[in-house]
Amino acid sequence: MSRPRPESLRFAYGTNGLTDLRLTDALALLADLGYDGVSLTLDHMHLDPLAPDLASRTRHVARDLERLGLGVAIETGARYVLDARRKHHPTLLDPDPEARGARVDLLLRAVRVAADLGAPAVHCFSGMLPPGESEETAWRRLADALGPVIVAAEAAGVALAIEPEPGHLLADLAGFHRLRTALGDPAALGLTLDIGHCQCLEPDPPAECVRAAAPWVRHVQIEDMRRGVHEHLPFGEGEIDFPPVLEALRAAGYGGLVGVELPRHSHAGPELARTSLRFLQDAERAAIEGGVRC
Repeated sequence: MSRPRPESLRFAYGTNGLTDLRLTDALALLADLGYDGVSLTLDHMHLDPLAPDLASRTRHVARDLERLGLGVAIETGARYVLDARRKHHPTLLDPDPEARGARVDLLLRAVRVAADLGAPAVHCFSGMLPPGESEETAWRRLADALGPVIVAAEAAGVALAIEPEPGHLLADLAGFHRLRTALGDPAALGLTLDIGHCQCLEPDPPAECVRAAAPWVRHVQIEDMRRGVHEHLPFGEGEIDFPPVLEALRAAGYGGLVGVELPRHSHAGPELARTSLRFLQDAERAAIEGGVRC
């Protein structure tokens, strides 16, 4: 049975595209622009997950979110939060158990932050296949590393939403289903669906990806992109037809946040946040008024 169609999708903007702003200023900006929420990347400049007094700082953010009326999803894609010299390292696939443990610990911290903020989902990713490692070993390692995080997420009432990332071991929807099956289809494991990534490498169009993945989608990232090129683009600079995508999300009854992800555009973050929301609202209106059928 399908979920009821939401009256309107809930749009958010990712703090990884607002890294030149203090978190308090970023949240105020998004609220003033009319966003429904924020995709909060835990990073050294925005609710540092490794700095002291995380619980206390999280309570301050919770108060700000409540005062501003913003929903939140937690993202863990900070580039250098664990290793100041290697982007996105260590990963859940690292051959060193201690290094893998650092990533697992970050995810466990993210689950606690999500629970304290009332966030329904924590985003994560697999990481790239380490040199010299077999895929079979890497898939086993990924499943083993995620085990305790899934247990913690379930206990906290939070979904762990893994993102298929181009170039990673888990790169596409087929990879998500491989992991899900290997883990026994745990209820707490869901999917972060990046609409741009669907355009980049999935065999089906983005709207069809939404329909196929709908039962498992717990978080959505959105931006423009071109086929075969993993580059996050402002809306209108890529190839995606957005009204069918937004209508597919509405038809699926998706009620989570749809978060704009432009991590390389922080220099223009405030203006892009403004124009992105207007674009998405216009695209959703076009889908509704145009009677796009799914």
